[in-house]
Amino acid sequence: MAIPVIMPKFGFTQEESTIVAWLREEGDVVRMGDPICEVTTDKVNMEVESPGDGVLGGIRYTAGEAAAVTDVIAYILAPGESAPAGTAPTSRRQAEKATPAEAGKAPATPVAARIAAAVGLDLAQVCGSGARGKITRQDVEAHLAGRSAIAPQPSHPRATPAARRVAREHDLELGAIAGSGPRGRIQEADALAAVPPATPPAPAPESLTGTPEVIPLAGMRRTIAERMTRSYQQAPHITFTLDVDMSAALELRRVAGEEQNAPSLTAILVRACAWALRRHPRLNSYLQDDEIWLLPRINVGVAVALEDGLIVPVVHDADRHGITSLDATLDDLVARARAGRLLPDDVAGGTFTVSNLGMFGIDQFTAILNPPQVAILAAGRVERRFVPDAGGNPVARPLMTLTLSADHRAIDGAVAARFLATLRAALEEPARMLL
Repeated sequence: MAIPVIMPKFGFTQEESTIVAWLREEGDVVRMGDPICEVTTDKVNMEVESPGDGVLGGIRYTAGEAAAVTDVIAYILAPGESAPAGTAPTSRRQAEKATPAEAGKAPATPVAARIAAAVGLDLAQVCGSGARGKITRQDVEAHLAGRSAIAPQPSHPRATPAARRVAREHDLELGAIAGSGPRGRIQEADALAAVPPATPPAPAPESLTGTPEVIPLAGMRRTIAERMTRSYQQAPHITFTLDVDMSAALELRRVAGEEQNAPSLTAILVRACAWALRRHPRLNSYLQDDEIWLLPRINVGVAVALEDGLIVPVVHDADRHGITSLDATLDDLVARARAGRLLPDDVAGGTFTVSNLGMFGIDQFTAILNPPQVAILAAGRVERRFVPDAGGNPVARPLMTLTLSADHRAIDGAVAARFLATLRAALEEPARMLL
């Protein structure tokens, strides 16, 4: 009897995965547990294993196509057995062209169905862009956004003060602008997007015409784009910047390097953040709907740059690690991230994020929040700068600029300032972290 190979679900909100490559070909003999294909989720690549012994057959998706979770992607057959008859699945590109009537016949993902039921939406009106025309959460949200854009606007539309200012300056009708904020609230970016251009854009120079290289906004890049856009539109970011004297931290690296490999500055920074978070738990929290969840564990994510995007592996219980242990853990996570070998648990459960671009020569930058987290720390390079000493005389010190981005709905300025003061104290006097 044919054994179906099911596209597994690697995350709670995951709706589909894209097949990166088939590791076995049609007709190959496989045993239970053998990897037969590699798929990409929202965050990591994973291998799908054979659910039984037999012959791989009836492959229903090619490399590059997306399949909804729980869909059958192939079969494991007995020798001489044929795959069950069935209609070949529709590719994602074809599904995106489906009409609303056709989409209404396609199934919806559980998340999409829950959202539709909550707002009383008839899914027959929604075009599905998932595998085989399946309706996804993004399809429902896009349909609702479009519906709200054409719905009658109230006489006093919901808008931020900044959006109202832009509307006054450019003589815009707020009621004609679709809001992207919570409950359709008009954001400043929405108002700016509605401002007509002052002059028609000039034609591109002849040297810039021709056929451009097109890079699809798909996979990891698409996930990053969606999450960062949603975060920047929905979370009111507030930022705080300070300089830290890294003299003691560099001395700690030098002393540790005499006996073993010197720990990275990122490891020292993660240890200091974990120590400070234990003393300021408000920054180690999630914002979920109308609730702030203070989290018992301190799991620090560290942003890692990849060739085609960014991933944030997580050091779980970072406050329970010493600097040497943190350095070894980070080395392992970074190596596996760049080799595409992270596991779902490696990127799950982060409560705070650190992004260090100092190794790229960046002095200072502002990072975007990684929801539902309420804070993220951006670190620049260590650079010698002249500062006054106790007597007012200029002296060169190795300084690092830190920028904290926080969700102002959950974090007030004084709370963030106290956290940064504690973090600076830990970095300038590392012995504090032993207390």
